[in-house]
Amino acid sequence: MSFEWFVAWRYLRAKRKTRFISIITFISVAGVAVGVMALVVVLAVMNGFENEIHRRIIGINAHVIVLRYGNHPITNYDELAGKLEASPDVVAASPFTYSKAVLRGHGGSDGVVVRGIDLAREGLVTDILTNIDPPLTTLRKPEGEVPAIVVGDELAKRLRVTLGDTVAISSPFDYVLTPMGLMPAIARFQVESLFSSGMFEYDQSLVYIDITEAQSLFSLKDGVVGVALRITDPYDARAAGERAVAAVGGFPYRSNNWIELNRNLFRWMKTEKKVMFWILSLIIMVAAFNIASTLIMVVMEKTKDIGIMKSMGARSGSILRIFIFEGLVIGILGTAAGSLAGYVLATLLDRYQFVSLPGDVYPIETLPVEMHGVDFALVALAAVAISFVAALYPSWKASRLAPAEAIRRE
Repeated sequence: MSFEWFVAWRYLRAKRKTRFISIITFISVAGVAVGVMALVVVLAVMNGFENEIHRRIIGINAHVIVLRYGNHPITNYDELAGKLEASPDVVAASPFTYSKAVLRGHGGSDGVVVRGIDLAREGLVTDILTNIDPPLTTLRKPEGEVPAIVVGDELAKRLRVTLGDTVAISSPFDYVLTPMGLMPAIARFQVESLFSSGMFEYDQSLVYIDITEAQSLFSLKDGVVGVALRITDPYDARAAGERAVAAVGGFPYRSNNWIELNRNLFRWMKTEKKVMFWILSLIIMVAAFNIASTLIMVVMEKTKDIGIMKSMGARSGSILRIFIFEGLVIGILGTAAGSLAGYVLATLLDRYQFVSLPGDVYPIETLPVEMHGVDFALVALAAVAISFVAALYPSWKASRLAPAEAIRRE
């Protein structure tokens, strides 16, 4: 152990002439611990929310979608899907249509997004089969019967429709010629199931119909808007989409993915996480003032000792390091205690889920928790760095004391 570390450790363990200094030292350690614990727990909860949102979005959306430039319909979609499924990245492919329309129910009408799908194939690409109640195996019904539709549960509440009700979809972009002139294309559907993803934005605006009904309603003939893909690694969606397009010859096909479609949401979540990190770091900064106050009082208490050490040959740099080390020890102790407390609290939150959330506001009912080692490292590094900065001024003042003046005052 070096001379500086030895003296710093002795000063921390020694009994104080003034008990108040010991109390302030304890408060300094506790302040750093509380700040670190708060940061660790909040970041773990935000990680949990982010991953839960990712999981739900991935479950609703395909990982990658293949489209045509100019949004022209794809007519050879079965052949295209077969070629895409032959790609090593692709697990399954499902053709779909996508269009905006107006849905009319008992409680009025509202704008919706209508997805035309083959339910069996779509279930291989997304988690739709686990999100609809009651379960269905197909949306296709015998000719002559009213076609089936799946409505988001929030949308169903707003339009006051339930299972078995008949609703009407009208397309503001497609018209049919009638004796009264051009009229919007309208089709009636029977609500066979309700869709609940836990994401309000989707549950209030999405409806699903069979792909053949969508082709007829939106004048797509034998075409589809695109082909949805499930890939092996959802977080490699951009590169996998480019490889899939290259596998089918490139132009006129292009790809998009779930990350790009939701990039604004993900940017907001990353920004929020950074802002919360800096805001909660203020707790550690408050503790840093306590560290500075503690060291100032220790310097005042040890003025005679400093004078004696300097008169015996200790250099100013050694005195500086003694008090910097003392401040760092306080910061490290607080950081270690806070990291341990944060880990324990986050583990308890994850295991026992004793914090509940209102289901009508949040897509989940309990706090999700996911701890990352990188977050622990960053928080610890920030706490120790702040403690180091807080120790600089008192240490510098101690190193500037003249030996004769320090001893004479005592």
